[in-house]
Amino acid sequence: MASSASRAMPFLSSRFLSQGGNAAGIAMMLAGVMLFAVNDTLGKWLVGAYTVGQLLLVRSIAGLCVMAPFIHRAGQHAFLGTSRPWLQLLRVGFSTLESALFFWALTALPLAEVMTYYMAGPIYVTALSPFLLGEHVGWRRWSAVAVGFGGVVLALHPSPDSLSLGAVCALAGSFCYACFMVVTRKLAGTPGTVLMTAQLVAALLFGLTMVLIQGWTQPGWIDLLLMLFLGVGSLGGNLCVNRALWLAPASVVVPYQYTLILWGMLFGYVFFGEMIDGLTMAGAAIIMGAGLFIFLREQQLGKGRQGH
Repeated sequence: MASSASRAMPFLSSRFLSQGGNAAGIAMMLAGVMLFAVNDTLGKWLVGAYTVGQLLLVRSIAGLCVMAPFIHRAGQHAFLGTSRPWLQLLRVGFSTLESALFFWALTALPLAEVMTYYMAGPIYVTALSPFLLGEHVGWRRWSAVAVGFGGVVLALHPSPDSLSLGAVCALAGSFCYACFMVVTRKLAGTPGTVLMTAQLVAALLFGLTMVLIQGWTQPGWIDLLLMLFLGVGSLGGNLCVNRALWLAPASVVVPYQYTLILWGMLFGYVFFGEMIDGLTMAGAAIIMGAGLFIFLREQQLGKGRQGH
């Protein structure tokens, strides 16, 4: 009996720890997604009174202030010896464009609708990966990509006036977001501090250029604090997501990223009185389903490759 108990205890202990880690990972993912939703809501609130360039400028300054200790710790050599500089430039270009297009889309579309288009980003990545990353995509994932594109079309609910400027910005922004993720994959191994710093500097320069062209609107103290929070909240969300992936397997926590659309619906209704129609909701559900299938299929294939 004693020997049986001693063999069972490690199993029970590891199982308990695994369950605890999964719960903590899910909690961190939910917290990170909520921070992103709060950030996006603040962006929509502020973009009604301030230019996109001004928001990007102040947000980037706040982000760089938070990153300053990590930049100092990394040292100059981490930035001077950066490999593949052209890919780095391409990445920050896509990053800046997708952020700016997101804010521009918010000026014309409901919050949840813009989030829906951006949630299609992983589907675009799968469609692009055979051509840009040389990855094999089987018929099951291609079928999910086709279904996901159908969801985007449904959310767009084609009509003579559906392709508004806001819709074009959202679609272009989600495609830039997908390209940003593809290039980020190609830069795997580059320190995160280098990637994030380059991203913030590029957004700062773009924002400064836009402010010089469009002018500066003097914000009140509350609005200025909200602008600064855009940078802090974004980094906080990324930190929570990274922590979630450290605590639990990706297959457990990543599906919870789709709660972003639910937050978008809630915040859009509460703060802006927005209601998205049935076609957009159906499109969002299809995009979520296709994205989850692609992700889980990739996880399954990854485990199969590891098994061999």
